[in-house]
Amino acid sequence: MEIMAYLASVLIGISLGLVGGGGSILTVPVLVYLFGVPPLLSTSYSLFIVGSTSLIGAIRNYKNGLLNVRTALLFGATSVTTVFLVRKFLIPQIPNQLFELGDFQVTEPILTMALFGVLMIAASVGMIKDNTQSAKKAQRQGHSFFKLFAFGTGIGLTTGLLGAGGGFLLIPTLVLLLGMPMKEAVGTSLLIIALNSLIGFAGDLGHFQIDWGFLLTVTSIAIAGLFLGGLIGNYLNVDRLKRGFGWFVLVMGAYIIIHEFI
Repeated sequence: MEIMAYLASVLIGISLGLVGGGGSILTVPVLVYLFGVPPLLSTSYSLFIVGSTSLIGAIRNYKNGLLNVRTALLFGATSVTTVFLVRKFLIPQIPNQLFELGDFQVTEPILTMALFGVLMIAASVGMIKDNTQSAKKAQRQGHSFFKLFAFGTGIGLTTGLLGAGGGFLLIPTLVLLLGMPMKEAVGTSLLIIALNSLIGFAGDLGHFQIDWGFLLTVTSIAIAGLFLGGLIGNYLNVDRLKRGFGWFVLVMGAYIIIHEFI
């Protein structure tokens, strides 16, 4: 099981290396179901793993001229602030016993994973769907700063509560609302993910007991996957891989929801 868990950690980096998002959607399930990390702690570990891996990917894209730093900082300001506030002040207040549904006791771990399952299903739709025509339409129409603010806050809440980097939300937002070319959107999203995740993790310091040896090991494996994903992308059809990964995420999301409530 442990070997399978470390192999799955490689997939986190591969996903980020291929499409700039989606990797974080695997991190929490891998940590919880394969490594046996408690759900709330896994969201904290996920922030560090995904943030560190995304930062390496962002640097690579910057060197290749595929990262819009100004957009990343402007768009990320709202989401970064939201993530930090959620991790610093909201997460520590969540009780273990939440509420009852009849005779069924809904606890923090169950609700965290159930929400993550819903998030995975939502993310899978974006991965499977072809947004090419919508992107061209967005380039003609321009964008709304109010929408950018709303999306930044929403992505910040998602990242803060569930430890997901939000790349599956970021890339469509950058492409559809800003009309940004796909490759530039991928690079830019990685920087935003890195800022959101690492600053969110900073908000966790003092709230959790961190196993740094374990965390750095998994992070290193994910970073290795990032470079592997970059190599794979040179030889395979990334769009087809993204759709295939989307179907996999859809099945996993459904499994998590069923597993937690049945």
